[in-house]
Amino acid sequence: MNAMTYKGYSARIEFDAGDMLFYGTLAGISDDVIFAADNAVQLEKEFHAAVDDYLDYCAKLGRAPKKPASGQMMLRLPPALHAQCIECAQLAGASLNAWAKEMLERGIAQQRAHA
Repeated sequence: MNAMTYKGYSARIEFDAGDMLFYGTLAGISDDVIFAADNAVQLEKEFHAAVDDYLDYCAKLGRAPKKPASGQMMLRLPPALHAQCIECAQLAGASLNAWAKEMLERGIAQQRAHA
């Protein structure tokens, strides 16, 4: 997985072969926070500085910084898939929310294991 985490913020990291630069953007927020460096050590420093600058900027403006997630998520599913999810949750003896949370956690763990 090409990501870094600092102070509760994560960044997606990519490499631009043309410019020979690593660059990153904060994930999960609507504000644009971008940083770059030509090596991994400097990239981590730039990431930390970008998060710190973002938090300072928000404080100066007197507004709360965007958080990566509220803990609420709405999904739009085809009706047949929605029905299958309800059935699976009921068979597992769980609420749809609890079942979906467990399935998402499993999927994330599996993704990270293969990254």
